[in-house]
Formats: sequence, structure tokens, C-alpha cells
Amino acid sequence: MSGIFITFEGGEGAGKSTLIKKIKEYLALKQLLVVHTREPGGSALSETVRNWILTKNEDLLIGSMAELLLFLAARSQHLEELIIPALSQDKIVLCDRFNDSTVVYQGMARGLGKEKVEHLCNLICQGIEPNLTLYLDVDPSIGLQRTKSLAKENAKEGDLDRIEQEGFSFHQKVRDGFLQLAKEKPDRIHVINANQTLQEVYESACHAIDEKLAL
Repeated sequence: MSGIFITFEGGEGAGKSTLIKKIKEYLALKQLLVVHTREPGGSALSETVRNWILTKNEDLLIGSMAELLLFLAARSQHLEELIIPALSQDKIVLCDRFNDSTVVYQGMARGLGKEKVEHLCNLICQGIEPNLTLYLDVDPSIGLQRTKSLAKENAKEGDLDRIEQEGFSFHQKVRDGFLQLAKEKPDRIHVINANQTLQEVYESACHAIDEKLAL
């Protein structure tokens, strides 16, 4: 496979979705073939799993280990149906979340164990790893406020998903986990200060992509 795999990571309200859309446009202007996808998601099965995991439903209890395995099942299907074929066709794949989120959210914040979750992720991915990961770093208090404000603007104030509704300490563990991974894997994970303006974040991301991938 000779495609390019770029993942975007961050806590809630970091601005990943907005940034990915702008990066897709940026790369398209260079006349590159780009695929934009997300996790969990990217296939019919994976989108169904996404709804199971994220929808707040008091009648549907999902334990931490079950949550992890559902995420991994969705990723396996996502890889088989979309990511691997796209990379095999020399496309650039932009993915909103990937293994790092699973390691941080389930392994570290949920307490299932970083090494254990990394091992399971590696089994699922069979050697597929991002060429570059852009981690958007934002204080959880700011990120969560952004998420709540956006939900309010969209008249969905009560529709925060299961993970968005976790307490502040959970989201602080998420941030700490991402920063730890960034220190462990500096060649792959590029940290961007997401407290900047959208334009500044965008310019930082474009610079990192150009520098890393020589586009």
C-alpha cells in the first residue's frame, strides 16, 4: 500500500470535524485523491455500532469491556471496507479518530489498561498505522463548553452523547492520555494548540502535513 493515512485526534470540542473538512479542501486543491471518514463509522456496520455506543439510552447498558470490543469490531470492518482499499488505490485517507482514541478513552480513561488495549488495537489493524496524527489539544473545560454551546445552537442541548456526558475528571484523563502518547510517539503525533483561532489551527495543520509528507 502506498496511500497516505492521516488521523485526527482530540478531546470533546477540540474542533476535529471542522478542521478535517478544511484539510480535505486543501488537499483537493493539490489535485490529490482524498477520502474523509470517521470512527466509529465508515461502513454500514460501523455506523450501526456507532449509534449503539454513543446514543444515550438508559435501557441499554454498555460495560467498559463491551464498549472496547464494539469499537474494535467497528474498526475491523472499517479497515476492510474502506481504509485498506483506499490506501491500496494510493488515496489519502483522513480519519476522525483511530487507535489512539481507543487507547486513551478505553485503556487509560476507562482504566482497562493502556498496554492491553494497544495490543488489541494492533491485532485488529494488522500493521496499518497512520503516517501522521494531528492531535488537537484543548483544556477539557473549554472543549466541553464548546460542545455544549454547539448543542444549544443546534437545539440539541439534551443530546450530548454518552462520552460527552462523562464527568470532568474523565475528560482530564483523556487529555493527559493523549499528551502522554504524543511524548511517546513524537515522530507520528503532532500536537496543535486548539485554543488558537480556527485559521491558526488550520495553518498549523497544513504546515505539519506539508512537512511530514512532503506534499
